This record gives sequence, C-alpha cells and structure tokens, in this order.
Amino acid sequence: MSAPLLVIAAGGTGGHMFPAQALAEVMLRRGWRVRLSTDARGARYTGGFPHSVEVVQVASATFARGGLLNKLLAPLHIAGGVLGTVLRMLRERPDMVVGFGGYPSIPALAAAVVLRLPRMVHEQNGIPGRVNRLFARRVDLVACGTWPTTLPEGAVAEHVGNPVRASVLERAGAPYIPPGDYPMSVLVIGGSQGARILSDVVPGAIAALPDAFLRNIRVSHQAREEDIARVARAYAGAGIDADVQPFFRDVARRMSEAQLVISRAGASSLADLAAIGRPAILIPYAAAADDHQSANARGLVGAGGAILIPESRLDIATLATQIAAVLGDPKGAALMAAAALSQGRPEAAERLADLVEDLSRKGH
Repeated sequence: MSAPLLVIAAGGTGGHMFPAQALAEVMLRRGWRVRLSTDARGARYTGGFPHSVEVVQVASATFARGGLLNKLLAPLHIAGGVLGTVLRMLRERPDMVVGFGGYPSIPALAAAVVLRLPRMVHEQNGIPGRVNRLFARRVDLVACGTWPTTLPEGAVAEHVGNPVRASVLERAGAPYIPPGDYPMSVLVIGGSQGARILSDVVPGAIAALPDAFLRNIRVSHQAREEDIARVARAYAGAGIDADVQPFFRDVARRMSEAQLVISRAGASSLADLAAIGRPAILIPYAAAADDHQSANARGLVGAGGAILIPESRLDIATLATQIAAVLGDPKGAALMAAAALSQGRPEAAERLADLVEDLSRKGH
C-alpha cells in the first residue's frame, strides 16, 4: 500500500510558502507523500522545500496585477488550472488537500471541493486573504495562524499558530545577547512588495545614530533587487558594515544573532520572531489588504515584544529614536526578547499536521 498523499496549494510569496514548507517537512517525517501545487512565481520559492516534495505548476492568474487584458483573461487561466487539477486528482485521489492562500491555491482547493476530498485552509493573517475567505465555508476547517481571525459566518476555525520552518525551529529560544559595547547585529527584512520604504528610511536612520552605537553595528538588510546598489552605497557612505541581499537563505541564523530586527509585520516574519525571541520594530505594510499586517502585529506589540511604527509616521528621525531606545537599554531589550518568545507557538507545524491526519481519517 502506497503512502498517503497530501497536496499543499500555495501562492507565490514567502508569507504563503514558508508555512507550507513547514507543514511539508513534518508530513514527510510522518511518512506521507507531499505534492506542492503552485504557479511559476511560487515555484521560485521552493528552494528550501525538501527535495522529495513533488512540485506541480498549475495555470493560475491574479486579478490584483497587470492590465485590463490580464484581468479579463484571469478567470480563463484559473478555470484551466481547475480543470487540469481535477483530472490529475481523479487519477490519484489525494488523502488531504491544504491551501495556504494566494490565487495559485484556487485550482487544488476547487478540485477538492468538486471531488469532495478532505480539505482545509491555513490562514496566516488576522484578516483572511481573498482566496481563503472564498473557501472558508467550503472546507472542513480553517486553521488560523493569528487569533482572533475575522472569518465569514459559518466557517469552522481552530487556532494553531503559524508554522515555522525546521531551520527556524533549530534556533527556537536561542539565548539572547542584549546590546552593549561590543559588535551588535541589526536585521532588516521586508516582503518583496513592501521593502522599498525600508530601503528608503532604514539606512539613514541607522546612520543618524550616535557614534557610540555606530562603531559596533553591522547590518543585514534584505532589499529588492533594484534597490540593492543604492542601499549598499548608503551604508558604505556612512561607514556602516552592511550585507545587502535580495533574499537571505540563512535568515534564521541572522535573526538569532541579532540584537534588533526591523521588519514588516507579515505573519511568517512574526512567527519567526516569536519562535526565536528577538526585539523588533515593526512597520506594517500600509497597502496590505484590509491592513492585515497591523492586525498581525497586535499580539507581539501588546505583549511588549515589539514597537510598532505606522508607515504614515515612518521617517528617519522617528526610526532612529526607536532604534536608539532599544540598543541603549540592554535590560529593556532583554525583556522585549523574552516577551516575543512568550508569543511563540513552535508546535504549530506539528499541530497542523495532527489536523491533517485527523481530517484525512474522518474524510475516508
């Protein structure tokens, strides 16, 4: 008898793909076969997935980007993806289908609805995205990463937390070294869509710090490809040791070594911060749908693990003041790290895997 098959469907951003990767890692350890259903954009994020995960690219589209023609053709692309996925699932009926949001998850979830397969979605944010909102009442369960989560009436929900990848779990609860008169690390991370303002403001804010801080600071800054050169020049011009890259594959290591993290408030980034336990300054992405990043940040900020600066109030002087407040107060920074750690749910991936197996048994 072959191993049970899990189909994971996720859109092409780290916010969707990282928790999907975390679930894939656990399910493989439990003896399942795992297939990832995504589009060409999502396939670019699969480098960290275990090699035994089968990656299937499906036809999909989004209504959020592109011109009028793209928006008109989007339903046809999605319908083609649904049809192809239904035919594939008829040949080898999956034991469970889990969607993590994004338009590329539509074909697998829609096929699961048509074929009446056991199915679930995981919603990372406090306010669900369009696709998960669409399927919330058409799946057996909505597993929520942030609590409370605003869901359509009639949806069955359970709080599990946001799964973090194995590389993050390896450093969960790593001892925090408070800031002091020795080398200090600052990590700057932001989603690809919202990273520009961090590239505009953070280098100047760090350069504005007193010399007592600057002589000890090294920066890891994640920037969009088109911004890398100017961000690197800004740090170099201020004499700051900075590593500027479009993507850090070792972000867990860099986060565990950081005295301070400056970040957007994406659900996966917050889950990593809470699992490792690091002080943060959060700048929610103002253009995020329904301002869901502000909702995401409430738990960490309310616990005292992070400082929130609305994008509308973000400027060099404000950010420099908050950075200095954290790096200049070792005891306060240590308390922030402990508060962040108290919000972590390192068991989230295992809990989500339990739900997958439970729903699969009930479905059969």
